[in-house]
Amino acid sequence: MASSAACAQTPIDVDVELVLAVDASRSMEPFEQKIQRDGYVAALRHRDVIDAIRDGVHGRVAITYVEWAGSTIQRIIVPWTLVDSAESAERFAVALDQPIPSTQSRTSISGVIDFGATLFDNNGFHSKRHVIDISGDGANNHGRPVIEARADAIAKGITINGLPLMTQSDFYSDWAVADLDVYYSNCVIGGLGAFMVPVNSWEQFPQAVRRKLVLELAGDMSATQTAEWLPEAKLPVILAQAKKDYDCLSGEKVWQRRMQDWESR
Repeated sequence: MASSAACAQTPIDVDVELVLAVDASRSMEPFEQKIQRDGYVAALRHRDVIDAIRDGVHGRVAITYVEWAGSTIQRIIVPWTLVDSAESAERFAVALDQPIPSTQSRTSISGVIDFGATLFDNNGFHSKRHVIDISGDGANNHGRPVIEARADAIAKGITINGLPLMTQSDFYSDWAVADLDVYYSNCVIGGLGAFMVPVNSWEQFPQAVRRKLVLELAGDMSATQTAEWLPEAKLPVILAQAKKDYDCLSGEKVWQRRMQDWESR
């Protein structure tokens, strides 16, 4: 699906340029991959998301959808696309509603931050807000430290938001870090207005995606005051914060420990 701005001489002004970066590492089961895709497809078709886009200064946004795994594995599933109406949002949703590619090993949040940061260059759009939205079910365990990638992205004026998925099956539990939401809060999200919406079960995922997209596209936390999910207390919005002495290499250490255990058998 080609971007409507691909051949434009002058960049199109939009309210936000949004990279949706979605985990496709080996820990994501096929059915979980489908839940993720279906959640974003449903969100893009929802009235609240369309209204958030239309209510912006320009009434239009630019979105691209990327799946990621290891440090060199990032796939652009839907390229930069102008979304300014229910019709264009539907076209994006249709492009996304396709068969799911196979998953890949390792988890490199730093890799997708570095990759995502390059996608704003010469993409045919212009805005004051550049956002990378990362959803994932594990900590960084491949590539350079995530806090280094985050710092470089923030220095470029990019905001990183998060959707930590505390949904791992028992099979992968030994590879997980404790309190993934705390990890995301301290090590992943950052930049102006950064926030995350933690997900504790797959049943919550569609609602969480919709809520997060409304906030990102509207750029206004007050949007939650009129959204239909306001009574739901299980989906908190958590702003960027830092805990002193938090270990942002915990994912790498879990991986090293598991590899040592495996080699000693």
